[in-house]
Amino acid sequence: MKNLSIARRYAKALLLIGQEDGKADAYGKELEIVAGVIKDSELGQVLTNPLYDTVARKNILNSLIKRLKLSKVMRAFLLLLFDKGRVGFIVPIAQFYNKLADEAKGVAQASLVSATVLSSETIKKIQSGLSRLAGKKVVLEVKQDLELIGGIVARIGDLVLDGSVKTQMMKMRESLKRGESV
Repeated sequence: MKNLSIARRYAKALLLIGQEDGKADAYGKELEIVAGVIKDSELGQVLTNPLYDTVARKNILNSLIKRLKLSKVMRAFLLLLFDKGRVGFIVPIAQFYNKLADEAKGVAQASLVSATVLSSETIKKIQSGLSRLAGKKVVLEVKQDLELIGGIVARIGDLVLDGSVKTQMMKMRESLKRGESV
């Protein structure tokens, strides 16, 4: 839990800087790129492992910054993370940054899982309904899951709207077990 509060604090600080200089979206993209590189390679282990020489690890980070042509603010941010021993938090920092940036823009991330392929018109109608429900613009990630049998499951934050046949059948089964009439 402490790790999450650390990540949230750094993400919030970077977002505030981005909002002040009007480059919040650019910093978010840079942060995602760095997080992706560190997450999907051994680079993260090298940068965070105290068994490697600190100067060498910092030189590697500087090389990464130059190779990715990152902004001065992102360079300073990453070096601060390194100096504070927090570079290992880059992935959760990026996740919190995106979440906080979306909140600041009035955008909610949602997922929609369906048993079948949905038409773009149906997806737009669902997205519109979820936007009204959330009171925000909803960005929808659509997936397909054949195990649902039929129906859809939508998630916005902690709110889950489950209209799947699978869930309805499980509820019916539980009711029958308890001897309730369906």
